[in-house]
Amino acid sequence: MKKNSNKKFWYFVGIGTLLIILMMIVSSIMQVGEHLKSVHEYAPYIFYGLSFLLVYFLIIRPVVIILFSPSFSIGTTLDKNPKREHKVYKKVAKRILEQEDLPEGMKKNLEDSMHDPYELRDALNNVYNKHLKKKLNKVIRQHAKTVMVSTAISQNGRLDFITVVVVNIKMIKEIVVLCGFRPSYRNLAKLVINVFVTALIAEGLENINLNDIIPTSTMKMLGEIPLIRPIMSSVIEGVSNALLTLRIGIVTRKYLFDDAPDLTKEKIRYGALIEAAKHLPIVIADGLFLFPKTIMNMFKSKEPKLEALDGGANPTE
Repeated sequence: MKKNSNKKFWYFVGIGTLLIILMMIVSSIMQVGEHLKSVHEYAPYIFYGLSFLLVYFLIIRPVVIILFSPSFSIGTTLDKNPKREHKVYKKVAKRILEQEDLPEGMKKNLEDSMHDPYELRDALNNVYNKHLKKKLNKVIRQHAKTVMVSTAISQNGRLDFITVVVVNIKMIKEIVVLCGFRPSYRNLAKLVINVFVTALIAEGLENINLNDIIPTSTMKMLGEIPLIRPIMSSVIEGVSNALLTLRIGIVTRKYLFDDAPDLTKEKIRYGALIEAAKHLPIVIADGLFLFPKTIMNMFKSKEPKLEALDGGANPTE
């Protein structure tokens, strides 16, 4: 009874948080629409129509895809009695077989094991551990880079909020599509809260004060270099948002690949933050190539180190 009440609590919190996110976005759209009245009487309606399409395709549709994917976990692939989950196994296996870059050996193994629940369980376990985890890490880093560059350039708190929400939801959707299954509704609710908190942090970072995080002596030295302060503020803002996005992606992956029986929520959070820090230098290295040349020149001396990290072994899965 207590367990069911706990689940319902997370369901309501998740739905409520999602509604708050949508209301904040709608509020921002309405504000812009009001300003457009001075341009032309029909301008707000055109803007509202375009905004609705964007909200639908960038937020509502990905959320629907996530919600209607089958619930599954790699922990299920370790089930000693896989017969009861055989239908779910087959549904997930068929989704994975649609991936064009799936190695032929794994593809054949899945197809040959389709009618045997025990063999299919082992085949799925092999695909997840030896193929999908690496692929998911690349997806997570790519979206973290997008957040880093977008929020560093925008310099608008509400726009940063919307960017973080859209990119993180898209990232979770892509992880779900790649795996062929989603986390439980309870864990999805927790992810929604994580996305919301991260977006709020991104919005607040617009007013970041470098004096609070960089020593005074360093700030004096940097102050002698033209335009360095606004650039440093932008880069720090982007890197902070990238780290938080990495954490959300890794938490999502851990919810799906929860193959450790003693894995608690505290271990997931701590482990995700540590792993996100390992991925961060690679994201920064890739992201800096998308910045203007003025910023690239500032970090030129660090390029060899970043390239070495980017070209080295993959971070711990």
